[in-house]
Amino acid sequence: MGEWGVIAALTGRMPAGPLTSVGIGDDAAVIAAPSGSVVAAVDLLLEDRHFRRDWSSAYDIGVKAAARSLADIAAMGAVNTALLVALAVPGALAASWPLELADGLAAEAARAGAGIVGGDTARADSVLLSVTALGDLDGRRPVLRSGARPGDVIAVAGPLGRSAAGLALLSAGVADERPTSEALAGLIAAHRRPSPPYEAGPEAATLGATAMIDVSDGLLADLGHIADASGVALDVDSSSLVTAGPLSEAAAFLRSQKFDSSRTVPADSPPRTALEWVLTGGEDHSLVATFPASTQLPSRWRVIGQVRAAGGSVAGVAGVTVDGVPHAGPAGWQHFR
Repeated sequence: MGEWGVIAALTGRMPAGPLTSVGIGDDAAVIAAPSGSVVAAVDLLLEDRHFRRDWSSAYDIGVKAAARSLADIAAMGAVNTALLVALAVPGALAASWPLELADGLAAEAARAGAGIVGGDTARADSVLLSVTALGDLDGRRPVLRSGARPGDVIAVAGPLGRSAAGLALLSAGVADERPTSEALAGLIAAHRRPSPPYEAGPEAATLGATAMIDVSDGLLADLGHIADASGVALDVDSSSLVTAGPLSEAAAFLRSQKFDSSRTVPADSPPRTALEWVLTGGEDHSLVATFPASTQLPSRWRVIGQVRAAGGSVAGVAGVTVDGVPHAGPAGWQHFR
């Protein structure tokens, strides 16, 4: 197809969105900012680090790439308006692959209410994606990581641990070599295509959330960012976390299997217990926020802990404890651990 053919084909699959007056085709896009400010976030995805083409379809990867950046906008309390996508691929890649990727990007952008307004293409030895999301606060103040206060409650919107459980199943070869139950297949799908609750971000801002973040690296790791920025201690109540159902089924399934001894398990392979998936598993891109204790939370928000004064509880990793005790082991993913 050549570069221009690819760009023309991608353009036809990427709607510009309602706030775009100049979309793909010029040196830059023009997007309205109704509130007078623009919220921006960018995420980078590398083949064999953030996704594997033998585990996920191009459509899956497009959904995941969009969701990662769109969730960051929601975590600021903003609504998503537009995406910019930079794509580098091998020259011999089948032309159908980037087109299917574009369909996944467009579908997830549409679910978040955003358009796709531009980007760039290049040739590379493996697939690389960079997705920039833009958003608008619609007159609200941004919800930062630094506003949590002692006495607040911690609440989450969306699932926890499902993507990590799906990754553990894929890492064990389950999807490729063994039939799975509907529950286990759902966990694998959750890893391939995370589904952040975008509407919950602006909702939390309207409700008076004092701090918020999306769960990308792990619940404890991301709560640690709030603890650091706010100068508080956060304590998670493990009894409030959902580990039954598919997560417990997946953990039991993995414990019961005897896998091929020749299979190499990477040193950074995911844990295989339901509670560890919930506490330290990332890439669900659910939203976790702190609220004043008096806030009447809608049903989509589940209270999972409390904010305390920094000197008032046992010091955990980055100021986060579980049932008052520091968590043993990594709190989540770190690229340079």
